[in-house]
Amino acid sequence: MAQFIQIEAPSDGATACASQAKTTGTIAWLQGITLVWMLVECGVSLYGAISAHSSALLTFGADSFVELLSATVVLLAIIPSFPITKDRASRLAGILLFVLAGAVALVTVLSLLRDVKVETSRSGIAITLAALVIMPFLAWGKRRVARQTNNRALAADAVQSATCAYLAAITLAGLAIIAIWHIHWADSAAALLALPILIVEGRRALRGESCGCC
Repeated sequence: MAQFIQIEAPSDGATACASQAKTTGTIAWLQGITLVWMLVECGVSLYGAISAHSSALLTFGADSFVELLSATVVLLAIIPSFPITKDRASRLAGILLFVLAGAVALVTVLSLLRDVKVETSRSGIAITLAALVIMPFLAWGKRRVARQTNNRALAADAVQSATCAYLAAITLAGLAIIAIWHIHWADSAAALLALPILIVEGRRALRGESCGCC
């Protein structure tokens, strides 16, 4: 008598667990890349801000630091045993953004009053150019996964990645103008143009909001 071996299909619970594990791995991979890049971006930007006396790079570096915190929060949130809430982290990030915006505004005004000569920053141009290429891809990847998993924290982090790209474009424009035409006030103009972005992001963070497009 022939014997038939029945292969049971995986249960719904096993499939759900496998899908969740895959999603968690994708989020961890995206946030891991973000953390490494933000560390590089923040360090190079702040070094360039100090060495070239650039307010625009200071603004860009400040935003990179806040995004570093945001990426860390999203990464820690996937650890079940870690006691952290998105609302508390968002409020903290919002307060920090307002503090940084005030510091940048003060530095920018003082630079204009003292007529500080901003020097050409090759490292600043390189890091903002790289961010202009990398950040849109990271924002797209986070947005896609956030839609699939309905992860609001990741959606909010995708907004910050997109914002980083906008700030990179503004900062790069100011640094390029200084390098090519030696118009030193372009750096302060770039910093002041970027300030509203920090303020808007700070208000969103305090309210726990994310962009509707995400």
